[in-house]
Amino acid sequence: MVRLIRSSALTWALSYVLLGLAALAAFAVPLWYAWNVTIYSGREAILLDDAQRLTDVFNREGVAGLTAHINERVGMQIAGERTLLLTDDAYRPLAGNLAAWPQGIPSKSGTHAVMADLAGQPPHTLLVQTTLRGGYHLLVGRDLSRFLPLERRFTWGLFASVTFLFVVGVAGAILIRRELLARVQGIRQSVSAIMQGDLRHRLPTARSGDELDTLSQTLNGMLEHIEYLIHGISNVSNSIAHDLRTPLAELRSRLEELTLTRPSPAETFAEIEAAVADVDRVMRIFSALLRLAEIDSGARRSGFVRVDAAAVAAEVVEFYEPAAEQKGVVFSFQAAGEAAVAGDPVLLAQAVSNLIDNSLKSVPDRGAISVRVGRRADGAVEIAVADNGPGIDDADKPKAAERFFRGDASRGTPGVGLGLSIVDAVAKLHGGVLQLLDNHPGLLAQMVLPLTSAPP
Repeated sequence: MVRLIRSSALTWALSYVLLGLAALAAFAVPLWYAWNVTIYSGREAILLDDAQRLTDVFNREGVAGLTAHINERVGMQIAGERTLLLTDDAYRPLAGNLAAWPQGIPSKSGTHAVMADLAGQPPHTLLVQTTLRGGYHLLVGRDLSRFLPLERRFTWGLFASVTFLFVVGVAGAILIRRELLARVQGIRQSVSAIMQGDLRHRLPTARSGDELDTLSQTLNGMLEHIEYLIHGISNVSNSIAHDLRTPLAELRSRLEELTLTRPSPAETFAEIEAAVADVDRVMRIFSALLRLAEIDSGARRSGFVRVDAAAVAAEVVEFYEPAAEQKGVVFSFQAAGEAAVAGDPVLLAQAVSNLIDNSLKSVPDRGAISVRVGRRADGAVEIAVADNGPGIDDADKPKAAERFFRGDASRGTPGVGLGLSIVDAVAKLHGGVLQLLDNHPGLLAQMVLPLTSAPP
């Protein structure tokens, strides 16, 4: 019972019931007031006209003429339809259908409209009293009880409407509560399964597009991202253990060999340089992981500014031109006007740098690399790096941006398998995507930043 009282569905439904009752009252009260004003005011005007006509008869024909006129009207009308009474100055009846002057009727001169219950007459009679010349008194009345059945019907109809609205509202509240509890119970069971470790479980959706369905779809998207991150952490942990073991084992072997053999200074310094290279490799792995962690956290998004992606790419291309020239690679850059986005210039430069660096590692001598920046037809900014190297197999493209992934074509090249992972993370941070396509031959890597990332 307490849970039912505290139910949000019941509270909302009862609130709507009260709102409906208030609207019904706002409609019924003015209608009731207008009805009463119309009935009483209209009847009073009719009685005043009757009194005026009888007064005219009195003025023309005197007391005898008015007495005969009233008696004639009383004889012709339906019993109880109208109340008529003419009295002298002492309120003794002269003509009409009342035996005596009723109690509670003002006796002072003038015209008065009052309600009275008359003995032998219908209740709720509206009376108009007029004082004539010579002290005579004229009383004209009309029955209003004929409207009572209509008023009762209106009252009962209003009561029935209130009852129906209340019953339907409460019943609707109970049904809505049952439906909400069923939906919430499904969400609770799914969350419990997820809390127990089943990350593949998803909240049920009814495809109805209502608020709970939208919430479930949003939470499912969050759960997919969490599952992706947890699997990523698991894969990264395994990859870190694997990729760090090799340089650390080589480092230990070099140092152990130096300790045991104690070679000449030249050989010792050569081994030390190789050991420093192994340490640098480990530091590069940790630096890349720290950069990925910083990007995944979204902390850099707060520092977004208006950035010209074409200018950023031009600076990176200029930095890599000497390396490309040394390898004999044809290096070209093309920018179709300004490509402004809201983003982090350092991260964008890092992403373009990684794409170019991967191309330089994979292209053969005298190969070709082209960098293009421009806007698509839909307004999105595209940063594309194309080369004529070995490319990436179609089976490996979906996994190429995973951390520490290295395809068969790249196993002989230096690197730790985090370059494309950083590019993919930077693209997602800016609301975009990384696309890996065939360049026939080679690879076409393009980072697409949607128009929504551009500042107003």
